[in-house]
Parts: sequence; structure tokens; C-alpha cells
Amino acid sequence: MTPPLTELITNHVPEAVNIPIGLTHSVPGTLALPPHPLGLVLFAHGSGSSRLSPRNRYVADCLFESNLGWLLFDLLTDHESRSRGNVFDISLLAERLRLATEWAADYPATRDLALGYFGASTGAAAALMAAAGSTRVRAVVSRGGRPDLAGEWLGRVTVPTLLIVGGADSSVLELNARALQLLGGLRELIVVPRATHLFQEPGTLERVAEAAAGWFRHYLPVGATEGRNAVSRPSAPEAVVASTPM
Repeated sequence: MTPPLTELITNHVPEAVNIPIGLTHSVPGTLALPPHPLGLVLFAHGSGSSRLSPRNRYVADCLFESNLGWLLFDLLTDHESRSRGNVFDISLLAERLRLATEWAADYPATRDLALGYFGASTGAAAALMAAAGSTRVRAVVSRGGRPDLAGEWLGRVTVPTLLIVGGADSSVLELNARALQLLGGLRELIVVPRATHLFQEPGTLERVAEAAAGWFRHYLPVGATEGRNAVSRPSAPEAVVASTPM
């Protein structure tokens, strides 16, 4: 169950935006920025979801309370989303995330902010693929993701990456454990006890939001010019697996 948003201090007014995905098309999005954000997190939703995902919106508002801005947007147009092939086309989803990243890098209110990705389910694979080799993205967080779907791109991801998986989501946990060993940079796997794939159990989504906020707060707020070299990223760091207390 998604915790009620009324428990958060949501005194900001999100801005409706449109992300160009070609000469004549765009996808809708929602942008929210605190007065002096430490960075901006772009969300990549999973299959069958959209920018209106209540779980992603809850995490986004928690990030806001940690002084991080967020951008929720649809990866596909309404027409494209009717095709199951598009929904699971990781390359297409990653390209849309790259276009949103370019938009954020040009948009006056966000152009100077450090950027991070938060991906859920298939959106996590898209986030990792888009982050591979990126000069703009500084951190990635995956919630119940399918990083295995990023395939050979995993080894090219050198930004700090946090994989969060439910302890009761056994098949996805196994896939994340394998992907953890393939990532090319600093990485960590957090297992939330008793949580299933959608983190619907009481207290589990809060653990996701808390871990994500801590990760982004640690890795995003670095100087705009020296930031990429400020975070130590060994070529083959030891993978860390942790379990959050409940």
C-alpha cells in the first residue's frame, strides 16, 4: 500500500512540462523543484505504468523533502504505449530518457543541476542503459528493477548505482544479485525484508524512499565542473549487499 501523500509536507506546486521526442511529438511530464535543490532526479517508470504512478510519486515527494528536485514523465506516447513491443523495448525507453536528460540540461530552471535516474521495473534497465557512458548523470537508483534487461550495457555503467529489491521478490532478487556483479562502477544492493515486487507492505516503500534520498544526497551535490572526478569509482569495486532493518 502506498503511504498517503498527506503525511508529507507537499507545499510545492509541480509544473506541467512537455518533453520533445522528435520534430512534431512530445510526452507530458511533471517537474518539481525546491528553492535550492541539490540536484534533479528523472524517473523512468516500469511497464504498464506512467508518470502518474503513485509509488513513484510518493518516492518523488520524499526526495523533494530531502531537497532534491524531480521530473516524472511518460516514456511513451499514448499511441506507442498500446504496443507491448514498445513497452518492453529497453533501447527505445533508454533513448526517451536520454532525450529527457537533454531537455533538462537545456531547460533554464534545471540546466545547472546535477542529474540522477530513478528507475522501476523495466524502467531501471532503461535508466542503466541511458546512464552508460553519460557525462551528465551522476547516480542511479533502481526499485524492484530488471537491470538484467540492460544486458551488455551493465559493464559500461560507471556512476554510483543502488539496487533496491524486496526480500520476498525472490526471482527479481536473484536477477539483481547477478547484475550487481556486472556493473562497472560503485554499486550496492539493498534488500528490504518481507517486501514484494511493488513494495506494498507497510513501511517498505518508506525504506525505498529513504535509501534513494540518501544515495542521491550523497552522490549528486558535487561541483558542476569537478563532480565527475570527485566521487571515487574504482574500475572494479567490491559489490556491497545490505539489508535494511524493519
